Order: sequence, then C-alpha cells, then structure tokens
Amino acid sequence: MTEPLLIARDLSRTFTSGGRHVTALDDVSLTIAPGETLGLVGGSGCGKSTLARVLTRLIAPESGSIAFLGDDWLALGGGRLRAARRHMQMVFQDPLAAFNPRATVGGVVADALRIHSVVPKAERAAEVARLVDRVGLPSGLMDRSIRDISGGQRQRVAIARAIAVRPRLVVLDEAVSALDVSVRGRILELLVGLQRETGVAYLFISHDLAVVRAVSHRIAVMAEGRIVEEGPAANVLAVPSSDTLLDLIDAVPRLKREPRA
Repeated sequence: MTEPLLIARDLSRTFTSGGRHVTALDDVSLTIAPGETLGLVGGSGCGKSTLARVLTRLIAPESGSIAFLGDDWLALGGGRLRAARRHMQMVFQDPLAAFNPRATVGGVVADALRIHSVVPKAERAAEVARLVDRVGLPSGLMDRSIRDISGGQRQRVAIARAIAVRPRLVVLDEAVSALDVSVRGRILELLVGLQRETGVAYLFISHDLAVVRAVSHRIAVMAEGRIVEEGPAANVLAVPSSDTLLDLIDAVPRLKREPRA
C-alpha cells in the first residue's frame, strides 16, 4: 500500500475577532496520497482557507501535527524548510495579490526556477518557455506585466509557477472560483492533464461542489472548523450524511435531489 504523501492530525487554530475567540480549525485530520486529488468543500467561513495556510505553513497551528514526505513538516526550519517548500506549492484565488505587480510573466516563472535551482541557469529561459506553453499561454505574453493580463491568464501563470518547481503537492484555494465558465473548464482540464503526466497530488479547495466533483478522487466536507464527512467522491455524493453537504448539493442545479422530508 502506498504511504500517504501528507498526514495532518488534530490541527487546531483560533483567532481573536472583535474581542472574542473564533475557532477556525477544530481538531482537523486528513491524508492525501501521491497522485490523488482531495476535494475540500464547505461554506464561507468554515475554515477551508485557514487549513490551506496551516498546511503550507503560512500560518502556524496551535496544536496538531503534519507529516509531509515522511518528515515532521512543522519542525523543519532554515535551509531544510526552504528546500522542502518546493515540494508543496499553493495557488491562491487572487493570484495578483501573490505576485510582485511589477513582475513580468516570464520573470515570475523564472524566479521560481532560480530560487529553487530547478534547472541550470543556461537552461532557464528554455524551461520558462516550455512551462508558459504547457499552461496554454502564448509566448508573446512573456514580457507582459502581470497587471496587464487577464484573470484567467494570471491564474495560468500561477499554475506555471507552482509546477515549475516540480512539486509533489499543490494546494489550490478557490483557484478557479473567480473565473468565467469557459476559462474555468480549460484550467480544470489543464490540472487533470498535469496530474496524469506528472503524478502531482492536489488539495482542491472550493465552495463549488460541481467543480470539486469534476476533479476529485475523494471529498472532505468542512463545517465550523471541523471535517464532518469524508470519503470517495462518488460515495460521498451518492449518500451525503451531513447538513453541510446536503445544502451544497441543493445549491447545484445538476445535482438536485428530491426535497428533504
């Protein structure tokens, strides 16, 4: 049996808002296997984005553990953490906020290759061109500013930057939710194709159950900082057991069920 790529156990995190404590994560546990897509769904404010940032070490949990590629992910520091970060990448909902707005398309991708020493300097330009082409962007965009391209094109640049370092896991936090339907479909096809070619795993976070259903092997459902339901995608959708998932299913026209008694 293949060992999990990532194992998170009992992750908890609270924030203070308006003088009161808000529990964003409440003993959350999950696993992701190599080459698997785990879809994470739930309503706004349920803790999905907090979990993404804890897993990628953008924020720290107050308790719990994360094992990634067999290492204690939360204990890594310094050079070991910088080296390990290439194996877990993240794509945000708003890629413009994650880029230097003065950077160019080619520069964004080249920086990822340079920082992580993925290819020799002499091969960097050719690798940037290959990656830009791989995500379906024309070579004429290479010298364009990130600010001057469309949202769909920026999201493709974000994916190119993420896969440039040949990660084992990519965390996608509402990465297609702001895109129109046609662009969304092309990016989902791109992600599935990349997974088939490279074996990369995804944590695909969304409130859109139809999108998650299209790409996921397993689905986990979050509500109020906890995972309330989890299993193979087909099983979870066929026999939903949580009110959260029932509400999400009712919100997707093509998944409409008979009214609840």
